[in-house]
Amino acid sequence: MRIEDLKFEQKASQRIYSDYMKRIKKATSSLSKNSQDDIYMEFNSHIFESIQHNKDKNEIDALLDIIEKLGIPEEVLKPLVADKKLEQATKTFNPIHVFKALILNFTNGVSYIFFFILYLFLFGFVFLIFAKIFNPSLVGLYVKKDTFSPAVLGMLNPESQISYNVIEVLGSWFIPAMLLLIVLFYFIITLLLKIKKSINQKTQS
Repeated sequence: MRIEDLKFEQKASQRIYSDYMKRIKKATSSLSKNSQDDIYMEFNSHIFESIQHNKDKNEIDALLDIIEKLGIPEEVLKPLVADKKLEQATKTFNPIHVFKALILNFTNGVSYIFFFILYLFLFGFVFLIFAKIFNPSLVGLYVKKDTFSPAVLGMLNPESQISYNVIEVLGSWFIPAMLLLIVLFYFIITLLLKIKKSINQKTQS
């Protein structure tokens, strides 16, 4: 969808308008193309309608007044971009969008920092996968020999394995099991994030 930019009679007005709209584009660049276009069109329409209602004023003065009322794009759009990014992340389950959304929402509550920590926790499983590849005899899921109750998920040197009286039970299934846990926990955490966003929307409405 191509959005027609407004045309002004004075070059100075055109330059001010173009610079302002460029800042809107830059402030929304992390969003999907549709969301960027929606926000751009909304600001564009607002400027056009306001200009029509202020035809009695000097063009450049009217434009400056409108832009001043709309506010600084980087500040005004910050909460909207954060919310839109979170919506995009919970719809697509894309990890890049998820992390960007959480970073943008850090100032919107401690719960988003908590979610960020939960996602970082998943890197622990990734670390164990690589550790298993390079040190297969030292990494695994260890259980007590006598009770078979879980003892350690991680790294244990041979001496510790003997002293703790444990054995590794997953063997070659360790890496597939860790991959499954990463995927499972990622979807669970993202679903919880989606539920939280829905609750926030209901609270605000």
